[in-house]
Amino acid sequence: MKTALIDGVTPAKFDKHIIGNLLLNVAHEDEVRLEKLLIGVRNEEGEIFRLIGATKPNSYMNAVEELEDLGLVDELKGMDNTDGYDAIFSEE
Repeated sequence: MKTALIDGVTPAKFDKHIIGNLLLNVAHEDEVRLEKLLIGVRNEEGEIFRLIGATKPNSYMNAVEELEDLGLVDELKGMDNTDGYDAIFSEE
């Protein structure tokens, strides 16, 4: 899986836990957006600060499970219009 921070957006305080729990390769934002499955992560201000891209569905599901284990919630669960994201995680 690939990940990128979005320039100019402050990372969330919990970001170190994401990096510590997921096996991610740092890449440029454009490269991450080319992946088949895209996850966004919001900071405390509600801005998407991190992108996580997965090529394989099982890698995507592993990332989703890890983010849920961190107490984050997928705000797109069960939605149709997702603006190109397969999931967007944030704190409740």
